[in-house]
Amino acid sequence: MPIIKSSTDLRNNYNDISTFCHNTNEPIFITKNGRGDLAVMSIDLYNKLTSKYELYKLLEQSEDDFSKDYTLSFEESMKRLREGLNNGTV
Repeated sequence: MPIIKSSTDLRNNYNDISTFCHNTNEPIFITKNGRGDLAVMSIDLYNKLTSKYELYKLLEQSEDDFSKDYTLSFEESMKRLREGLNNGTV
């Protein structure tokens, strides 16, 4: 169940909210005038979520490439990787 706090709670109890976010790795939803306004989370959780998002984007791109039959053989893939390593682009 999500934790919901008001913007006043955020202002008056910042340390408690920060501690909760760091200890639980869960966001707290902040309301303003009774309506959802923000999600507050630790930097660690934010980095984890953005890393997952980047991975999902890459997977989606590779699925799209596969469906368009844009694939490489293992040998060609390894050749490109080696070239990239030698050129410093990988």
